[in-house]
Amino acid sequence: MKGENDLLHKTLADFLKERRPAPDLFAHCDAFSQALDFQYAIGHHMYRRVLHSANSNRVWVEDQKTGKVREMIMMGSNSYLGLNNHPRVKKAAMEAIEKYGTGAGSPPHFSGYYDLHRELESNLAKLKGAEEAMIFSSGYATNVGILSCFLGPKDTVILDKLAHASIIDGARLAGCRIVTFRHNDMNSLERVLKETKNQDGDRLVVVEGVYSMDGDIAPLKDIHFLVRKYGAKLMIDEAHATGVIGDTGKGSPEHFHLEGEIDLVMGTFSKALGGVGGFVAAKKKVIRYLRYYSRAYFFAASQTPMQVAAHNEAVKIIFEERHWHAKLWENIRFFHSELRKRGFDIENTQTAITPIVIGDTLITKEVTKFMDEQGVFVNPVPYPAVPRKKDRLRLSVSALHTKEDLQKVLDLLEEARNRFPFGKKTEATAI
Repeated sequence: MKGENDLLHKTLADFLKERRPAPDLFAHCDAFSQALDFQYAIGHHMYRRVLHSANSNRVWVEDQKTGKVREMIMMGSNSYLGLNNHPRVKKAAMEAIEKYGTGAGSPPHFSGYYDLHRELESNLAKLKGAEEAMIFSSGYATNVGILSCFLGPKDTVILDKLAHASIIDGARLAGCRIVTFRHNDMNSLERVLKETKNQDGDRLVVVEGVYSMDGDIAPLKDIHFLVRKYGAKLMIDEAHATGVIGDTGKGSPEHFHLEGEIDLVMGTFSKALGGVGGFVAAKKKVIRYLRYYSRAYFFAASQTPMQVAAHNEAVKIIFEERHWHAKLWENIRFFHSELRKRGFDIENTQTAITPIVIGDTLITKEVTKFMDEQGVFVNPVPYPAVPRKKDRLRLSVSALHTKEDLQKVLDLLEEARNRFPFGKKTEATAI
């Protein structure tokens, strides 16, 4: 049927309110809801799947059609080290509940700042080689809170084209001029730095240590050199780098031997640290200013003592149990090597994030459905989350995955490609 065929090829971009103006504030909701029901009915909606167990290498997931709970291999989690379910982390959280209760009761400047918060901030500063650190309620709030605090209408923020939505939103809220450069392209960055050198206000370059859709690493040493050469300042988002890159998993500053040299080092607890929230590490004077002028911090309730205790234990594990980091990299190297041997296009990934580029929205949904039916949890990322013809599966490797887990995923990906042909990339790229 023509109507169903139209719905089959709809993307989120087709329902954006600003692209289809209407007098009714909710006019777009009916058509979107109809399309969503259709996606559910044909098994193409693979979001908000309900888990019934801890997020680990194997999880128990509720089937969206039957309602039955079944075991699956989890390839869609950002908990790269498995710390969300580590016995030490859980024990610390439970002990904090017994001592402090479930909530902080207030924003940090009033009665919501505990000895646990102070200890965590101290350990985060050590993790990132900075003078001081502070924590926010979420990673999104961290980026928005930093950028809207320091930037104003006279300033310029210079972003990698693949900057995260929270970085873009923070810059928009600040009202500053936004300029982009080509992804990880140092010639493009230098050109922008030259062009903006004589403008009023200051300039802040913002990059990510590891990019969330491609898994590649920002060339931080080169970026740092150019930023200093042209008198700008530098911020790095360490969401997917903390716990993953660096000799001991401390992240980009350690990886590039630039500890203490980056103006603003942002990070999250929701990836390798296994929790929720965000933080920033910088010079003491910078953190002091943020504490009093960042609205996302000042006007938000503090993270709960339970969360903070869990995060603090996770940071300690990064320092003390380095075998998790070593196991993660053993799995990354095996998985990427096998994917490249089999001719899959995994872009230029260098980390745990593993894109399987398919290039077609409908095939991406079909492959996701197939993998789900075969007991493998993968995340589909179609347009407009990525550019057209770059639709993909986004897989994440964990330190908890066994060789058996990864081998099964590899074999099923190959079977999926045979059923739903999608492009190959044979050129190998070393990790």
